[in-house]
Amino acid sequence: MAEAERAGAEAARPGHAPWSAGKDLAFSALAFLIALLPRLYVAIAWAREPVWDGHYYDFGARRIAAGLGYSDDLVVGGQPVWHPWCHYPVGYSGFLGLVYRLFGAGPHVATVANAVTGALLVVVVHRLARYATTPARARVAALLAALSPGLVLYAALVMTEPLAALGLVTAPWLLARGVARGRPVRGAVLAGVALGLATLVRPQSLLCAPAFALLARGGPGGARAGWRRGALAAALATATALAVVAPWTIRNCRVMDGCALVSTNGGWNLAIGAFPRATGRFETLRAGDGCPIARGQVAQDRCWMAAGLQWIKNDPLRWLALIPRKLSFTFDHESFPIGYLGEANPAAWPEERRAAGRRVLTASHLALLSVAGLGVVALPRPRPWKALVAQLLSLAAVLGLVAWGVLGDEHAFWPLAVAIPLLAALPLPGRPANGGVVGYLAFAVASVALTHAVFFGEDRYHMVVTPALCILAACALRRGEAAPAAERPDAREALTMRASRLLR
Repeated sequence: MAEAERAGAEAARPGHAPWSAGKDLAFSALAFLIALLPRLYVAIAWAREPVWDGHYYDFGARRIAAGLGYSDDLVVGGQPVWHPWCHYPVGYSGFLGLVYRLFGAGPHVATVANAVTGALLVVVVHRLARYATTPARARVAALLAALSPGLVLYAALVMTEPLAALGLVTAPWLLARGVARGRPVRGAVLAGVALGLATLVRPQSLLCAPAFALLARGGPGGARAGWRRGALAAALATATALAVVAPWTIRNCRVMDGCALVSTNGGWNLAIGAFPRATGRFETLRAGDGCPIARGQVAQDRCWMAAGLQWIKNDPLRWLALIPRKLSFTFDHESFPIGYLGEANPAAWPEERRAAGRRVLTASHLALLSVAGLGVVALPRPRPWKALVAQLLSLAAVLGLVAWGVLGDEHAFWPLAVAIPLLAALPLPGRPANGGVVGYLAFAVASVALTHAVFFGEDRYHMVVTPALCILAACALRRGEAAPAAERPDAREALTMRASRLLR
């Protein structure tokens, strides 16, 4: 077991290939089947007409499949007039539009595509996890993702989160594989392509680009040279991602009332999280809240952006005080899949069944988040004592936050989502290998927390990092990194003996 853990630590270091990196494909295939079967059942038996945002994603996909682009028709003077969209990100509707073009737009085509996407997500979780820890723990990560109740139910929802999550784990896997095979440039370009596609699905995905530096900084030349390599890889991947997004941005500049990188809901989301009626979660904006004049989508979004910034400027303390509530709505429960299914088919989901479903999803999510907090903490070892103390304190902090969530009146688990990236970044003695893939995953969790601290929170938004939490949970309580040579007892003794010989 000790040898396996040491090998896993080597795999987690940037620039090191995991042992048997090209093998275990049979388990990846098995994980695909384990993930696909329950998702297919849910996608066929439980799916109904798309509701909420899913209605718009489906409508946009049908227009794209029909060759009409991302648009609707406005009736002007009794005649339909083509009207372009970019309020919602185009990526998911574009994906479904391609699926509809190939297979038709039947009642279960979208959800079966979601089931396949969810199963592929589990495969990539397994392949990526092999660059973070031992093969046995990587298998655990894949099984956690395959059997996650929330991810399984999402197959029946015409929503973006599984596809966005697939992009968030595919990009680092491509880069880590490229670095391990001695092809970092190719890996960075492929990672940038994956991140660019993920950005078209969920624009906040681009925030993870700087974390690519953690995956590519290994190799000769010391820390400074390593960080230089990492920065160059991150820059190349970012430039590639922006190049992938650029045609859509150019389209927006050409057909909309102004330019927009991907979509025009950033200003709306900022206003929802800052306006006088803000509660920390989604609330409907009305014209009387600040932008009463009907305009184009870009102009409306800019108006709400300006209004949101002004509300924050007028009362920054109130806006800051909403952050814990926003993070609570994001991380403290998991109920969106049940609410969506209940809205789509009320007869099949009476309140008692909905409540039971919410309890199951919330319990599994909070358990996963709690164990994932241990993914950046090492199993404390007796020596050296500084490492022992540091990791005991880290372990106590994570367990204390779990206890606070379980026993507290508000059952607040969101501090764990904040603690994961903080503990991963702190250079504590004896910590596990928290660079490379683990560092990227912790950064992804931080990006979600930061995004929804600024905007507003809903539990659907944590689903994009549920696969990351599965890998972190599988990494719980790994062996810590070796102490510097001068701090190891045997090294100190050898240095003392050598010095005494020189003095004779």
